[in-house]
Amino acid sequence: MSETYNIAIDGPAGAGKSTIARAVAAKLGFVYVDTGALYRAMAVCFLRKGISQDDEAQIAAACRDIQIDIRYEDGAQQVFLNGENVTGLIREEEVGKMASASSVYAPVRRKLLNLQRNLAQTANVIMDGRDIGTCVLPDAQTKIYLTASSHVRALRRYRELAEKGLTCNLQEIEQDIIERDYRDMHREIAPLKQAEDAVYVDTSDMTVAQVIDCIIQAARERGLKEN
Repeated sequence: MSETYNIAIDGPAGAGKSTIARAVAAKLGFVYVDTGALYRAMAVCFLRKGISQDDEAQIAAACRDIQIDIRYEDGAQQVFLNGENVTGLIREEEVGKMASASSVYAPVRRKLLNLQRNLAQTANVIMDGRDIGTCVLPDAQTKIYLTASSHVRALRRYRELAEKGLTCNLQEIEQDIIERDYRDMHREIAPLKQAEDAVYVDTSDMTVAQVIDCIIQAARERGLKEN
């Protein structure tokens, strides 16, 4: 089998990684792997079991009974937790907070590492998360560090929630993002940081189209041969 081409996108919460990665994948004909969705699926399990985000022992024990799978239906990633499609549940705020808190634990990360690497070995993938270029796919041909100011990221989230008719507070959202950034960047295992060979992309003043073009151009410069 010919070598696959991998694009790794890392960055903080709310930077637009999923939106951008999904669009780039569609343009290039790549498989999009939303790794955050995998951690969120595990978080669904922890919440259902009533486990505290601070109880590392119970989280580690629960990991042994978790099976996470991803399948693609009409090109969209579907996430399965022990055979149940939980794709519709994983974007809830409570799930996101649990995913961020529980992802600091080694058993959680080990559970998903092999799944992510196997996907990258079998297909051209674009994968986004917090430690893709630094840990999961250190040999990815193209690495991107995608970010934006905490205020811009909070404003995006605020508008997203408001469009759904949900009551929310911009200041609270930004504070939650700042706290999540700190937790992601200071965790002991695989902290969020820019890989040495990653392209830094600040999307604060960029359109989605501009960001997509920037990433595709970076991949071309790093050997991507398009069909």
